[in-house]
Amino acid sequence: MTDQNPQLFELNNGTMKVIVSNYGCTITSLFVPDINGKLDDVVLGFDTFEPYLNQLAPYFGCIVGRVANRIKEGKFTLNGTDYSLPINNGPNSLHGGLKGFDKVVWEVTEHKQGDNPSITFKYHARDGEEGYAGDLSVTAIYTLTSKTTLRLDMEAVPENKPTPVSLAQHTYWNLAGHNSGTILDHSAQIFAKHITPVDETQIPTGEIKPVEGTPFDFTTAKKIGSSIHEVGIGYDHNYVLDSGEERSGLKHAVKLKDPVSSRVLDLWTNAPGLQFYTANYVNGIVGKGGAVYGKHGAVCLETQGFPNAVNQQNFPSVVVQPGGKYEHSIVYEFSVE
Repeated sequence: MTDQNPQLFELNNGTMKVIVSNYGCTITSLFVPDINGKLDDVVLGFDTFEPYLNQLAPYFGCIVGRVANRIKEGKFTLNGTDYSLPINNGPNSLHGGLKGFDKVVWEVTEHKQGDNPSITFKYHARDGEEGYAGDLSVTAIYTLTSKTTLRLDMEAVPENKPTPVSLAQHTYWNLAGHNSGTILDHSAQIFAKHITPVDETQIPTGEIKPVEGTPFDFTTAKKIGSSIHEVGIGYDHNYVLDSGEERSGLKHAVKLKDPVSSRVLDLWTNAPGLQFYTANYVNGIVGKGGAVYGKHGAVCLETQGFPNAVNQQNFPSVVVQPGGKYEHSIVYEFSVE
């Protein structure tokens, strides 16, 4: 029997510690050392389950699906069948609908301790759930693969119908500590020469646009705050991961650094896109230890398929066939420098 109650589980290798819940596969805390060996919790979140369950969290720490990001007007056509999804973000459907994978209890099928502790979550999405087609078996495994590295392996297998699948890990990062203010002084290097520009409802126009000479250019490391004022309320854009070096089948997507703690996060993935989001809509949310999270108080590094890919022929397809398998891996490599 699956325990339907939200619970917390710990992964701890003696150097770093991750607290994760079976509710939405949510990372609620992640402690890594700074340059002096001091541990800080570098993700936004809450001390209790209530705010998560009452939807006060703007996707803090969770896995979103069946399809991450926005689908235009909540509509798409697949093999001649029209699908209609819940509208929950302006005129569009966002992050899997009203009750996406972030708002369900997953089954814990394995929890290993030791030098490389891991936890395996499984969820079975039903045919018609949130408007999507076909049964889908989803697995997410978090593993501490080294002293200061967290790996997430996600896979999803359609059982009887083709379906779009695009999962994302939606943790809000602040490498100075979750309660330390804005991330505008963090530097970011994003290994992407292009973005997919969006219309006024945040749906990509279909264009693949070079970032060179624009405020979106993070091809060399720069402070997030250096030109954020030129992009409206902040960054919330999909970067085309086309220029990172490869290592064991994963591409270097982004390097994030906090100058105060000297913490560095290098993120590696096999996903084609990275939604770079600077917590533009976070506004006075009371989080862990009474910390008040404000605008630009964190950054999300959501590796994923391109937004609205199911309606854009020139974007990489997110449709998976029965008998096929969706696979998405992310390595979060922490260090100091």
